[in-house]
Amino acid sequence: MDRGKEIKCVVWDLDATMWHGTLLEDRGISLKPGIQSILEELDHRGILLSIASKNDREVAMEELRILGLGHFFLYPEIHWNSKSTSIARIQKNLNIGMDTILFIDDQPFERDEVLSEHPEVTCVDASAYDTLLDEPRLNPRYITEDSRRRRLLYVENIEREQDEESYEGPKEEFLAGLDMHFLIAEAGEQDLQRAEELTVRTNQLNTTGITYSYEELDVFRCSPDHWLLVGELTDCYGSYGKIGLALVERQPSCWHLKMLLMSCRVMARGLGNALLTYIMCEAKEQGVRLLADFRKTDRNRTMYIAYRFSNFHQLSEDAEGHITLENDLGEIQPHPLYLTVEVQ
Repeated sequence: MDRGKEIKCVVWDLDATMWHGTLLEDRGISLKPGIQSILEELDHRGILLSIASKNDREVAMEELRILGLGHFFLYPEIHWNSKSTSIARIQKNLNIGMDTILFIDDQPFERDEVLSEHPEVTCVDASAYDTLLDEPRLNPRYITEDSRRRRLLYVENIEREQDEESYEGPKEEFLAGLDMHFLIAEAGEQDLQRAEELTVRTNQLNTTGITYSYEELDVFRCSPDHWLLVGELTDCYGSYGKIGLALVERQPSCWHLKMLLMSCRVMARGLGNALLTYIMCEAKEQGVRLLADFRKTDRNRTMYIAYRFSNFHQLSEDAEGHITLENDLGEIQPHPLYLTVEVQ
């Protein structure tokens, strides 16, 4: 497997891939050697797991429950439709890039069918399942607390989404009932592994698409000319973990927001604007000019909209799509009424 973006989700076939035999034809099936420990280790590393299998859903889910594996898999697609359709649904539900999905299946036809529709997906022959843990793209540099809890964070979010979908009142009323608390703090050394992970994993809600290493972030953390902020969100369902990051270069007369990013799990919660509002209020209090960088990618338009919603206007754009914006701090959006913002 070539080195590329880190894999965020491994999607498994079942028959002759995860286990020996065919569930609906053989009297008994057995897990392939080491499968359970592989699933446990991938889960520990923060790599999500799902299923794309042509099977009877109820029978397959019951078998996974009996094997003690059912809890590992998010948004399993078990039906008789194409595997490419299953992959598309999983990608949409997890809100991750196609190029961060690995699909493992014993059938060359199924792998080719997926690649024909989603060439960005990495497809692996099931015969190589026992080498997965050694693949570089499945070995994140750090395993953080947020990594270890990633599946549980998604499970909590599924419950939120189900409750929100069934709620019959206004969306703002539902959000107010979540008792959301957004904690903003200067990054400490203990935050840097997660901060690096955020820059590496976050593409859709990253204003510049730039990634920073632990060592680079530590330099910014210790620099008197920089301000490295992390944001953490909790609500009545639990903690989303550390989901936001901002880097501000601070000069006596001008602050320059070099990076702003948010985890896609909080896309609809307005936290990007909440973090911007805090930075803008601090800049206004200090009487400094506030600039911000934005670099167009194929996926981060949402963050440009967040800047414009917070009254940033564009100053310039170069030939490579690097944009500089400015905010005159004359009108600062208040925090949403449904969100309690705390500063540490």
